[in-house]
Amino acid sequence: MTPAARLTAVLELLAEIDAQSRPADLVAGAYLKARRYIGSKDRKAISERVWGCLRRRARLDWWLASQDQPATPRGRLLADLVLHDRLQPDDIARQFTGGAHGPGTLAPQEWALLQALKGRDLFHHDMPAWVRGEYPEWLEPKLAAVFSDRLAVETGAMRDEAPVDLRVNRLKADRATAQAALAAEGLTAQPTPLSPIGLRLPARVMLSAQAAFRDGLVEVQDEGSQILALLTDARPGQAVADYCAGAGGKTLALAACMDNKGRLVACDVHQARAERASQRLRRAGVHNVTRRLLEGDTDKWVKRQAGSFDRVLVDAPCSGSGTWRRNPDAKWRLTPQGLAEVTAVQRRILDRAARLVRPGGRLVYATCSLLAEEDEAQAEAFLAAHPDFTLLSVAELWPGTVGGICPVNGPYLRLTPAVNGTDGFFAAVFERRA
Repeated sequence: MTPAARLTAVLELLAEIDAQSRPADLVAGAYLKARRYIGSKDRKAISERVWGCLRRRARLDWWLASQDQPATPRGRLLADLVLHDRLQPDDIARQFTGGAHGPGTLAPQEWALLQALKGRDLFHHDMPAWVRGEYPEWLEPKLAAVFSDRLAVETGAMRDEAPVDLRVNRLKADRATAQAALAAEGLTAQPTPLSPIGLRLPARVMLSAQAAFRDGLVEVQDEGSQILALLTDARPGQAVADYCAGAGGKTLALAACMDNKGRLVACDVHQARAERASQRLRRAGVHNVTRRLLEGDTDKWVKRQAGSFDRVLVDAPCSGSGTWRRNPDAKWRLTPQGLAEVTAVQRRILDRAARLVRPGGRLVYATCSLLAEEDEAQAEAFLAAHPDFTLLSVAELWPGTVGGICPVNGPYLRLTPAVNGTDGFFAAVFERRA
């Protein structure tokens, strides 16, 4: 593809992302799959530009508004080329000629926009905090309540692209073996600082082409998610439930902690998500997992299995605010109503999952959220409603589950990109009184 044709693809993809309610990665995947003629280098260039525009959206929109220009995909792309890439208006105009599959010629107001933004910086001292931090304005009080004077640092870290973290599958390899296998394929992976079973790659690669991935030695999983699985403290021979299993990432980690011994049930309410886990289970060599499709609040299986599990992990559906580095489009789809709805769902899920825990067993609640109403507030509400559960201290559990120096002092686990280099994660560990 020519550079101009790539820009046309970027415009088409940005428009589709704006028009659909699905996550941007699913929209992009479908777009590229339908255009198999786009080569790997072109795919990479198109994806980097699209995700760059998504990461810089608030600042691009601010600059467009300063010139009385609408925040359209085309406007954002033009602003990105001149502000981020520092291209001259004449160089940009040569790509917008309407020929050879390139984007249409510049309108007079677009040329005026390029001239006005020429030599400007992407940041400006007049930008409000929410624009500089790239998050919705209505979320500022909620984020400030959590981070206080560290708000700018934390939201700044969430603007950056996340690293590629891998979890070593201890059913097939230890960390040194997996690291050597990746090195043999030209990939330099470094141990993650917190998780003893993690490796970090410096850049994105096509892992499906790597033998270490195909053979099940490693799985893609953020370091924070790995830590959550370790904190669950699932042991060989126990009965463990992954209550919101999804595509099975934490199920795989729990199976490895259990050494494939014991009863591990992966629960979810979506058939398609549960089915996607099958291939991952086979590749990882996991055979102690039973999949269970739940039917909502009145599921009979939950009633029959009440009090029979040693460990129950609830990685609850949430706002996803902790994953904005990976999913920058998600922040703009989140609404106050959506947040209220998901917190209500979290409460119902916690209530149902708690029924499964046996006396002396543990319930682990987690989100990939940075917001207190999804995290500490949910934990405190659960304790108030369930006096038969007590809160355990993550700091005290850490040496026997994760190992090393615990990054928190209090009872809850809260990880952030700025402080810990992970996605934003929260976890609370409850124990049912014997």
